[in-house]
Order: sequence, then structure tokens, then C-alpha cells
Amino acid sequence: MGGELRELTVRIRHEVSDPAELAAYEKLIATDDHGLLAGVLTATGRPLWAREIAAFRLGCAGDRRAFETLVLLLNHREPARCASAAYALARLGDPRTARAAAALATNALRTAYALHPVRLLTELRAPESVPALTATLHRLLAPQEPYWRVALACVEGLGILGDRRAEPVLTQARDHPRLGAAAAEALSRLATQPSSSAPPNSQRIPPHRRAHPH
Repeated sequence: MGGELRELTVRIRHEVSDPAELAAYEKLIATDDHGLLAGVLTATGRPLWAREIAAFRLGCAGDRRAFETLVLLLNHREPARCASAAYALARLGDPRTARAAAALATNALRTAYALHPVRLLTELRAPESVPALTATLHRLLAPQEPYWRVALACVEGLGILGDRRAEPVLTQARDHPRLGAAAAEALSRLATQPSSSAPPNSQRIPPHRRAHPH
């Protein structure tokens, strides 16, 4: 069992209360039957923890039937569920993932839950990543903005992505009391990149992350 799956199962074990649920929990952890796992996602009345286990396992295996459930979990109010969903989505290899993450990251009404979508966009290095992180950061540069941790994730992500289109907004962020040091570091990384609007790395999904449609 991988570390991320182990962490998820330990967390969810605390949500399982009765013997019948425990038996279902253990079956979902042990099975390699993708059909059974996918059935959990479409069945009525299944608890959230069961859907999360099924979606996580399918997502990490590259089964695109997990996509919709993982996107819902990526924007969940509980950060641990968001983190698990982001981990699985990064390995799913579904071309819709970056667009969905960008929509969540840039939604002003859901900024409180945007941290993991922002981090996922950084990991994906998709065409949507830099525009979404730039737009989100620009919106969060007010000094009294409560979601400065999301803004910080945008700054760090833009530095990692190394796209010089981010230079104007990072220059603004350099004067922010909470973001200044990270913005200066990101700008120093951008200074080593060629003067081009094209990102330095391929934006395509790596071959090992592509999944065969199910």
C-alpha cells in the first residue's frame, strides 16, 4: 500500500462506525476490481468515505471514471479530502483535469478552498496553469486579503512554472508584506528563463500519466 493511500485509509477508518461499514471499508481497500470501485461512484446512498476511497484508487490507476468525483472532492471543505483528490487527479491523466482545476482556482466564491487546485495546476504544468495562477494571484494582492496562503501558493507555483508572463503580477506581489520574499525568489527564477511567452517545459501530459479510456 502506497503512502498516500495508507494516509487516506487511516483517516477514513475513523469515519467507519459499525461492523457492516467496516466490512465494506476493508473490501474497498483490498479489491483490485475496477468495476466494483466504479459502481460505488454511481450507486445511491453510499457514504462519502466510500466514494472517496473508490475515486482515489481509480484515479491513481488512471481510470477516468473517477474524474467527476475527484473534482468534487478537490473543492471540498475538508483540506484532507482536497489533498487526496489532488494527488489522484495528478495521476489520472485526464485532459479535463487542468480546466477543472483552473475553474476552481479562479472562482472568487470558492477561494477558501482554492489551495489544492492551485497546487495541482502547478504540478500539471498545463496550458491553463499560468493564466489561472496569474489571475488568482492578481485578485488576492490586497494587503488585508484573508486568503494569503492561496496567494502564496500562486506565487510559489508561478516561480516553479518559470513562465515570464507571470513577471508583472509577481513584481506587484513583491511589495506584499506576506508574499514579498516568495515573490522575489520566484522573480529570480524567472530571470533565468528565455524571454518568451512559451513555458520552458512541455505542457502535455507525460506518457506515463496518460490513461486508456474506460
